Amino acid sequence: MATNGDVAMKGNGTAMPKSPMRLRKITTSDKHDGICQDMSAPTVKAQTIDELHSLQRKKSAPTTPNQGIQGAFAAISEEERQKQQLQSISASLASLTRETGPKVVRGDPANKIRPIPKEDHVAGPTISVSDSSLKFTHVLYNLSPAELYEQAIKYEKGSFITSTGALATLSGAKTGRAPRDKRVVKDDDTSEELWWGKGSPNIEMDEQTFMVNRERAVDYLNSLDKVFVNDQFLNWDPKNRIKVRIVSARAYHSLFMHNMCIRPTPEELENFGTPDFTIYNAGQFPCNRYTHYMTSSTSIDLNLARREMVILGTQYAGEMKKGLFSVMHYLMPKRQILSLHSGCNMGKDGDVALFFGLSGTGKTTLSTDPNRFLIGDDEHCWTETGVSNIEGGCYAKCIDLSQEKEPDIWNAIKFGTVLENVVFDEHTREVDYADRSVTENTRASYPIEYIPNAKIPCVGPHPKNVILLACDAFGVLPPVSKLSLAQTMYHFISGYTALVAGTEEGVKEPRATFSACFGAAFIMLHPTKYAAMLAEKMQKHGATGWLVNTGWSGGSYGSGGRIKLAYTRKIIDAIHSGSLLKANYKKTNVFGLEIPTEVEGVPSEILDPVNTWSDKKAYNETLLKLAGLFQNNFATFTDYKIGKDNRLTEEILAAGPIF
Repeated sequence: MATNGDVAMKGNGTAMPKSPMRLRKITTSDKHDGICQDMSAPTVKAQTIDELHSLQRKKSAPTTPNQGIQGAFAAISEEERQKQQLQSISASLASLTRETGPKVVRGDPANKIRPIPKEDHVAGPTISVSDSSLKFTHVLYNLSPAELYEQAIKYEKGSFITSTGALATLSGAKTGRAPRDKRVVKDDDTSEELWWGKGSPNIEMDEQTFMVNRERAVDYLNSLDKVFVNDQFLNWDPKNRIKVRIVSARAYHSLFMHNMCIRPTPEELENFGTPDFTIYNAGQFPCNRYTHYMTSSTSIDLNLARREMVILGTQYAGEMKKGLFSVMHYLMPKRQILSLHSGCNMGKDGDVALFFGLSGTGKTTLSTDPNRFLIGDDEHCWTETGVSNIEGGCYAKCIDLSQEKEPDIWNAIKFGTVLENVVFDEHTREVDYADRSVTENTRASYPIEYIPNAKIPCVGPHPKNVILLACDAFGVLPPVSKLSLAQTMYHFISGYTALVAGTEEGVKEPRATFSACFGAAFIMLHPTKYAAMLAEKMQKHGATGWLVNTGWSGGSYGSGGRIKLAYTRKIIDAIHSGSLLKANYKKTNVFGLEIPTEVEGVPSEILDPVNTWSDKKAYNETLLKLAGLFQNNFATFTDYKIGKDNRLTEEILAAGPIF
C-alpha cells in the first residue's frame, strides 16, 4: 500500500508505525576460549533447521486499529473471520459440477500444514463426487512480495532475482496481448449497451460457451495443490472503488497484480467481503479449440453479467491488467464517470493535465515530469470531484531502457518489481535491456510509490488541460494546436498517430494508425459515448484541448526531421503555465487548426508546418492525403446511432478536415 513518509514499509507493501527499539547491550565480560559471547539473551532452543525457521518466521498481526470496524467481518473472532474468508474463496471456485466449490485451507502444502477438520469447511459437493472433491485446495492469500519471491524461485522455472533485486520471469509462448482471442458474452443487456460490429474490439460469445471455458479453468485451478488469491481494489477514489479477486496458479501473476492493483490495508482486508469482479487465470491450461467461438488454444473471456473473467492458453500478465481496464470502461460510465486511457500529472499549484497518446508519441516521457506530481501513467477516472488513478502501479516498457533517458523507471526496477521476458547475464544477473531475444515487448511492473514524485493517494482536482499526442510521420500537423470542443471530440474519437515504415529496404512511406479514444482495444461502449462525456466534463470545468505533434517537421519520414524533444517540452511547459492561452493564433487550411504564432523557446517558423517544407506542392499533396485518411477512418462512426435518436452531431463532423 502506498503510504506517507511517516510510516515504515513492510515487504507486502502495507504500512506499519515506526517504533524505536532499544538494543540490548552485548556482554563481553564472559569469555570462553577467548571468544566474546552475547550472554544477555536466552539461547535459541531449536533441534532442527525446520524448528529454527519456524522461529525465524513471525506471524504478522494487523497494525491498523480495528476499533469501530463496520462490515461483514466486524466484531468476530480471527478464527471465524478466516473461516468466512475461506468460504468466500471456496464459493468463487464453485463450478457446474461442484456448486459449493472445493474445500480450501490457508497456507502452502509444502509446509505440511494440518488441514482444518472438514466440519469447519463448506459442505461437500451436492451434484457429483470426484477425486478432486476429496482433496484440499491450499490458498496462498494476499502474500507479500517476499513470500511470492520464494514461491516463484522454488516452483516456477525461469524465475530469477536480478542484480537490482527485481524478479525476472517468463510469460511463456505469449509475450503480448491476444486481442483476437478476447471474447465478451453477448446477452440481452450487453447486446444493446456495448459497441459491436465494424471497428469494435468486442468479439461476441454466448453464455454457454463462457461457462464451458469457466468450468475448464476452474477444474484446472481446483486440481492444483495450491492457488494464489489476491483481494485488491481498483480506483483510488474511495467512493467508486471496485473490489477485485484474482485467482491464479503462478506466483508471478500474483505479484504482478499485487503491484498493479491498489493494495488494501489489513483493516480493509478484514472488511473485504464478496468481490465485485473475479478473474480466473488458468493461463497455463489451453481452451478446447473445438468449443464454439474459439479460434485458437487461447481465450480471454469477459462475462459482465456474472462479473467474471476467464483466461486460458496465455500466461501474459498484461491480459489481467487490460481485462480489468475493459471492465472499468463498462462499469464507470454507468455511474457517469469517464474512464480514460491516459497519463496524468499535477503541478505544484494543483493544475492537472491529461495526456492521451498511442505507442511512440511520448505519453510516458511527457507525463512523467520531474517538476510535476505523477497521478498515474495509464488508466484514470474523471469523476464529479476530479481525477483518480485506477491502478496501484505502473507497467513500463523496458526495451532499450537506460538510466539517462528514463531515470525514474530505471530506479524503480528493484525488489518487488516484476521484469517480464528480459535477458540478463547468467553470473552477474545484470539485465541487458537492449536484448530482444525473447520479445520486443519487455516490461516492468512496480508499485506507483516506487516513482519518487508520485502523488499518494493518486487523486487530483479537475483537469485544466487535455493534451492529445500524435507522432505525425507525414510531417504536416503543427507542433501544437489549440482545439475547440468539437475538434477535441473529433481527434479524441480518431486517436491518430503514424508509424514509420519499418525495416523493409526502399520503403519510406509512413503508415497512419487510428485507435478510437486512444485505446480502442479496451473500450466497451461506442467511442462517441466516451467523447460526449469528455466534452461535457471539459465544458463544465473549463478544460482546454490541445493537439501536440511529436513527430516530423520539414517533410515526411525519410526527408524531414523529428521535432526536437526540447521544443515539445517547451510547448508542454507553456500549456501547463497557461501562457499559451494568451498567445496570438491563426487558422490552418484543411484541418482548420488554431496554431500560435509564437511560443517561448521554440523557433516561430516551425509552428506552421508549411514553412518548414521546401517543396510546397509536396506539402499540400501530403496534407490532403492525411486528411483523406482521417475522413475514411471517421466514416466508421458517422452512421452510428446512440439509443433511438441520438446521432453523431454535424458539429463534430465539421470539426474534421474540410477539402
